[in-house]
Amino acid sequence: MAERAAASVLAVPLGATEQHGPHLPFTVDTELADALCERLARARPWVVVAPALPYGSSGEHSGFPGTLSIGQQAVELLLVELVRSADAFAGVLLVCGHGGNAVPLRRAVARLRHEGRRVLAWLPGGPADDAHAGRTETSAMLALRGQAVKLDRGEPGVTRPLGELLPVLRESGLRAVSPNGVLGDPTGSSAHTGTQILDTWARALITEADRWRDSLP
Repeated sequence: MAERAAASVLAVPLGATEQHGPHLPFTVDTELADALCERLARARPWVVVAPALPYGSSGEHSGFPGTLSIGQQAVELLLVELVRSADAFAGVLLVCGHGGNAVPLRRAVARLRHEGRRVLAWLPGGPADDAHAGRTETSAMLALRGQAVKLDRGEPGVTRPLGELLPVLRESGLRAVSPNGVLGDPTGSSAHTGTQILDTWARALITEADRWRDSLP
């Protein structure tokens, strides 16, 4: 086991438990991160996938019942201690499906690298006007676990670019920006589109993982 760990990269899916509009489950970010890690592991035998972390920094969604958040400080500390405990591996790849984790994730990675640890963070990209529970995430979930998507409940939310919304979102939460919790428009979502999105994300993740592994000592 020690020899295998030393030759392997540990991929850790980072998610959240938070509202995703009236049509998607609270587990979207976790499920997407987990699926991408599994695709990476199937493509690269030197990847080992850890159990997903289903809670993150989701305070901006606190206006919606059911959202569970541990906050930025806890996320940062959790990631620091987790990666410290994984020194037996060749490196740790943190695959994050939740944008709200980005700030504590960045701080944790900086701290860990300062300590000399081999760690990389990766987040999937997406349109600025389709940041949460819109066509991108709805289509991806239709491809991944379609039975969990209630398309008949899907409705457009706010479609302005996320950068324009951030000041109000950070100050007053997502409900102040979008009453239904959607940033984007799920109308027209499809499993076919979702498969293309997942394939694009997986290719980008594999490319980045290959590049990073080649740079490891």
